[in-house]
Amino acid sequence: MNATPYARVLFAGPDLAEGSFAELFRRQLLALRGEAALADIVDTSAGHDQLWQRVQASPRPLLVIDLEPQSSSQHLDWLRSELGRLDAPEQVFAASLLGQFDADPAGAACTLAERRELHLACVDVPALPESHSWSCIPPHARRLLLCNGPRCTRRGALPLWKKLRETLKAAGKLECEGGVHITRTQCQFPCDEGPTASLYPEGEWYRIRDEEEVLRWVQERIVEGQQVPGLLMRSQ
Repeated sequence: MNATPYARVLFAGPDLAEGSFAELFRRQLLALRGEAALADIVDTSAGHDQLWQRVQASPRPLLVIDLEPQSSSQHLDWLRSELGRLDAPEQVFAASLLGQFDADPAGAACTLAERRELHLACVDVPALPESHSWSCIPPHARRLLLCNGPRCTRRGALPLWKKLRETLKAAGKLECEGGVHITRTQCQFPCDEGPTASLYPEGEWYRIRDEEEVLRWVQERIVEGQQVPGLLMRSQ
């Protein structure tokens, strides 16, 4: 699965250098496109400077597949705008799964690479609005910090992040007045009890391990306003 019209396809996103998601993605990509494709992975966990450098050094025409799990139309427009500032932007294209991952992330990315009708040019990108959602503090009453450190990631924190957002949104409690703003963090500790989530301003620490516990925590703690002692972490 590598017969694209591009001289190179780059796969860019966070958590592609280490951790369980990176291991899965690399194994799948190796099976689909061969060992050479592993050099086309660009981890953006620490920022996008490496991506800009790789794009500059890559032959044209070039396709960048956006693997940001929180991607949106606005994020993709920003990415295209930044790519459009580099050399030969008329030969650079971008495409995104818009955060819709399944059990086969590399397969989905490679399929997207073949679908030319879904690739967008990086020139003449519509101007971003002067006032946009990501420049504003989202309304909220609480902040939930979900650990995405290496050990919590290996315990399944990445799919729990998606499930938490979906469940809070379905309950009408995601980033709204009286609701919860959820943020991924690096290691919070204690790792052996994770995945770890901490709720502020209460300063409560929880162990949330699977989708069933996500549903229980959102319903009992956020919707009903009750304590959930079975999920609380205790100070030693």
